[in-house]
Amino acid sequence: MLGNKALKSTLLVSMLSLASVVFSAQSNAAQTFVTTQDGSPLTIPAELFDTSAAKEFLETGKNIYIGNAEAQARGHKIFNLYSCTQCHGPEAKGQVGPGLIGPTFRYDKDATNKGMFETVWHGTNGGMGAKGIGLMDATDASNGLTPDELLKVISWIRAQGGVTGN
Repeated sequence: MLGNKALKSTLLVSMLSLASVVFSAQSNAAQTFVTTQDGSPLTIPAELFDTSAAKEFLETGKNIYIGNAEAQARGHKIFNLYSCTQCHGPEAKGQVGPGLIGPTFRYDKDATNKGMFETVWHGTNGGMGAKGIGLMDATDASNGLTPDELLKVISWIRAQGGVTGN
């Protein structure tokens, strides 16, 4: 009986320690993400934020690629490679899908870079599937945009209109 109580006690302490570590890890990241579909929590592994720009975004929600011509050029190329033009048009002003440049947005939160990031990463109820790495293709976990690539796409989109999103 005493051995069983000691085991339960040890297990409880271990669980509380683990909860403390998990809470601490979540507290260190300034940004928490939610899905555009229903506002539920969106977990993106922190290790995917592996560049200085992506780390800055994770910490502050600010896209430091805004105004960076080199990042915009790469973002434009990615926008074309992933066939975003088919729905959003060659200048992101809309075609079959909504315009992305603002000042009005299909999803109000897309006026911010964090909001647009969430929308593109996890998709929408309106027909756009998730584009984030590990979510875009159920048969290939390596397919999809990395956070850094998505920030570059967003920087190109922002260059097409007057909204910086920062």
